[in-house]
Amino acid sequence: MKILQLIKRISGMLAIVVFLLLCWSLAYWLTAWFYDAIHIMPREFIRQLINSVVGFFLFGCCISIITKIPWVKSKQDKFLHPIIQAIKMIAEGNFNIDLSYYKNQFREGRNDHPYYQIVTSISHMAEKLGEMEEMRQEFISNVSHEIQSPLTSISGFAHTLKNDDLTLEERKHYLHIIEMESTRLSKLSENLLKLTSLESEHLPLDRKEYRLDHQLRRIILANEPQWTEKEINMDISLENVIITADEDMLDQVWTNLLHNSIKFTPKGGTITVEAFQAENESITVKIRDTGIGMGPDSLMHIFERFYKADISRNRNAGGNGLGLSIVKKILDLHEAEIQVQSEAGSGTEITVAIGN
Repeated sequence: MKILQLIKRISGMLAIVVFLLLCWSLAYWLTAWFYDAIHIMPREFIRQLINSVVGFFLFGCCISIITKIPWVKSKQDKFLHPIIQAIKMIAEGNFNIDLSYYKNQFREGRNDHPYYQIVTSISHMAEKLGEMEEMRQEFISNVSHEIQSPLTSISGFAHTLKNDDLTLEERKHYLHIIEMESTRLSKLSENLLKLTSLESEHLPLDRKEYRLDHQLRRIILANEPQWTEKEINMDISLENVIITADEDMLDQVWTNLLHNSIKFTPKGGTITVEAFQAENESITVKIRDTGIGMGPDSLMHIFERFYKADISRNRNAGGNGLGLSIVKKILDLHEAEIQVQSEAGSGTEITVAIGN
């Protein structure tokens, strides 16, 4: 099959060369006749130049005429028409196109054929655009769901407050729920804006040198009301580590990770925070808890937007599934690595390695 394809290619090239020689020969006879008719004979170089230009012109005219022959035109349309239709479908938002039949026409050693390359590129583009559309629809659905839930609570309890028979304690309770749901909406909006900003390729990093151990201590102390309320033991082991990074962004990283550990660690549990410089000069931060942990399926998706390993528990804790997505984006901007080890019922250990 490959030998046959090679013979066809060589035959095609020879046909083009022969056809071009015929056009040049015709050009030579036409110009010679013209010179005799006007009784003028230009110099040899000028004659050769004119012959070459006229020969190429005749070649182009012949090719143009050949492409307009119905048999040739129908053969071109056989492949161009489905490509044009596929592009129109993509423009209308329909990415479910199938050009596999036309791709198969050029396989077996002809993958370099222009039509094959065009069809392959269009199929690949449609596939990627389809995936992006699915992600967009899923994102809109998730945002709508996350917004609808607190709005329903706020609307319902606001309507209930119109009841004049409510006691003062009941009114305070309903107002507290409305306040919590409003805070949840505000946090969702803030996280969405933050995630959109982080996904921008032009987001600058304000890198500076500072003490990482001081930053971690400050964040742990700032969250003291949360871990003392649950009587969580904080085991802190921080070496004197200097890091060059965007301090404000890493504030968000350590805060989100610590909040998650506090959220899923039961009363009386332990959270361990370590920071040290590894042998390869990278700076490592470990946050380990004795919480509920998660299974292998959850570990595969924890950095996806709006993903919740345990929907009921996360909802009670007020999460919206964006915290770890923000963490991953910030660490990617710093070219840092994050690893998560966890087992259901055995706690979770998160390791962050940042090159310095």
